[in-house]
Amino acid sequence: MSPSYSPAGKVALVTGAARGIGFETARQLHAKGASVAVLDLNLEAAQQACDQIGERTLALAADVTDSGAMQQAVNQVVERFGGLDIVVANAGVAPPVTTMAKMGPEAFERVIEIDLLGVWRTVHATLPQVIDRRGHIVVVASVYAFVNGVLASPYAIAKAGVEQLGRALRAELRIHGASASTAYFGFIDTDMVRDAFDSEVTQQLEEAYPAWLLKRLPPADAGAAIVAGIERRAPRIILPRWWAVWSTLRGVINPVLDRFLERDKRVHKAVRMGESKPPE
Repeated sequence: MSPSYSPAGKVALVTGAARGIGFETARQLHAKGASVAVLDLNLEAAQQACDQIGERTLALAADVTDSGAMQQAVNQVVERFGGLDIVVANAGVAPPVTTMAKMGPEAFERVIEIDLLGVWRTVHATLPQVIDRRGHIVVVASVYAFVNGVLASPYAIAKAGVEQLGRALRAELRIHGASASTAYFGFIDTDMVRDAFDSEVTQQLEEAYPAWLLKRLPPADAGAAIVAGIERRAPRIILPRWWAVWSTLRGVINPVLDRFLERDKRVHKAVRMGESKPPE
């Protein structure tokens, strides 16, 4: 298996691609010469994204939690472009910002269903093509895969699961000459991040962390990192890069952080504020 992999002439499928990280990934893969299928829940939004990207695109509407719909989407890609080489399982949602004690089961499980099982169903539907064409899959996790998920527990649980999925997938694909990356992003300035984190509760929680750790980067940077990771067949894609240090030292840092979160008054206040919200 070559350590380099050019998107030129390849066929890519990106989920959650109508906006944010997904759109930028689709746009930049297309700029590198790939034909791109833009998948989103809303067909009109997917088509608008395709119109912005240009020719060699296909708009698809599907729910990533629906195995049948994902298989049908893959069939449409193969029918249109002749195959599928690159998959970016990016679609995801943020949870209500509250505690497990106050979060309703439907809200909690919806995040797991989309952010973890939606990735699995995307991967499962696309694996035969990727294996046959020795392609590459990117599963989008988060730094929440290895940091404490206080007030965002279902999201952290899902992203930790995606990390394990990506690691195992890479090892399993090796014998087929295919590969996979796990992408870990910090805070990217997307609609999802703004909706989830621009609240009084999260602003209170953020006071406990240094500002540089919470700096938001534009979606274009995340898209560029994914494309570069595909070109290198990289096992991990981490942005901002300082999170790589945390990931490497998680066995040392995380017990210290957990102890800090248990004791810090600002965190206590944020948790109380989260619990004061009506149940979701």
